Amino acid sequence: MRVLIVEDDERLADVVARGLRKAGFAIDIALNGESGLEKALVNRYDVVLLDRDLPGLHGDEVCRRLANRPDAPRILMLTASGALDDRVEGLSLGADDYLPKPFALRELVARIRALARRSAVSTPPVLEASDVRLEPGPHRATRDGRDLRLTRKEFAVLEVLLGARGNVVSAEELLERVWDEHADPMTNVVSVTIMTLRRKLGAPPVIETVKGAGYRIGSAP
Repeated sequence: MRVLIVEDDERLADVVARGLRKAGFAIDIALNGESGLEKALVNRYDVVLLDRDLPGLHGDEVCRRLANRPDAPRILMLTASGALDDRVEGLSLGADDYLPKPFALRELVARIRALARRSAVSTPPVLEASDVRLEPGPHRATRDGRDLRLTRKEFAVLEVLLGARGNVVSAEELLERVWDEHADPMTNVVSVTIMTLRRKLGAPPVIETVKGAGYRIGSAP
């Protein structure tokens, strides 16, 4: 899952980014409203964490512009104010959720996952195909009851493939959704991660390569 943090407090943005990366998310950061809007219009994000009180282009305006797009990401607005009127106003601008500062990282992770499940193509809390089972919340993946010791990127790739419900996912889409904006588009990191993921999943093979198109996992019968 790919998340954009738009927060002018660089220290806070870095702390939140580190915590979310440990939870398995791919994270990009923008330190002002103009940069955040530009990134959100260019890249595909599942969720945008948007500080309301941004200098320059205010968070309200960023929210309004993103929410009016047909392909808008889910928006979680962050603010130092927890007053009811502020929460109502933030939600009326198009935000999907509202979280006052300070907040606990565990709650933030839970809210991000809840928002992702409410996306246009909703993701169930448990993903399954054949004997492979993935639970994003507790970050647990098994095959035929056997725990899979996956890295964060392997887990994220498996989550995207299972979430596609048997449809093909291109290497470009995996790179966009699992890695951040600093990933080299010419890198072979996707194929290497698929290779190690296949090895950990074991036999019989679960991930199918569709020549010239990408990868897929068949839906459970």
